[in-house]
Amino acid sequence: MVSDVGAAPVAGQRATPAEDGARPGDSTRRDVTRRLLASAVGVAFVPVAAACEPPPRTVDDSRRTAAFDETYRGRHIRGAEVRTGRRAAAGQWEVTIDGRPLHLMRRADGSWLSMVDHYRSYETPLAAARGAVDELGPEEQLRDLAPGPMGGPTHMGGGHGVHA
Repeated sequence: MVSDVGAAPVAGQRATPAEDGARPGDSTRRDVTRRLLASAVGVAFVPVAAACEPPPRTVDDSRRTAAFDETYRGRHIRGAEVRTGRRAAAGQWEVTIDGRPLHLMRRADGSWLSMVDHYRSYETPLAAARGAVDELGPEEQLRDLAPGPMGGPTHMGGGHGVHA
């Protein structure tokens, strides 16, 4: 016969977690120590994992060209890399065709596109300028860059807006 004395089991009964005062969310010192040890090991391996990452991808330097000044299909093409401020790493270029500016943009893959032929990628700014000459044709010229947004006049404020 088994009898109860208070809350403690008597005569060989095993205590269940609910009977010995432990609740399902409670942790023992051993559990806490294991968790702390696992966290410490994880933190220790972070630098090792970071060192195993591949180095950041850089632009292929073989595609970089020096300044150019040439005649291509009867057009005078001139270009030079402009290094100013934050854009120095991006490699901003100033390119002209017959003295008129050609806007070039760098794509995410490192290739170039021009505003004349923006459906095609070119390896270098010179190749993009040659592609623009091919698209222009013999009688067409580049337009000068517009002074304001969308080719409109530049507003300097004053006298504009809603008057009620």
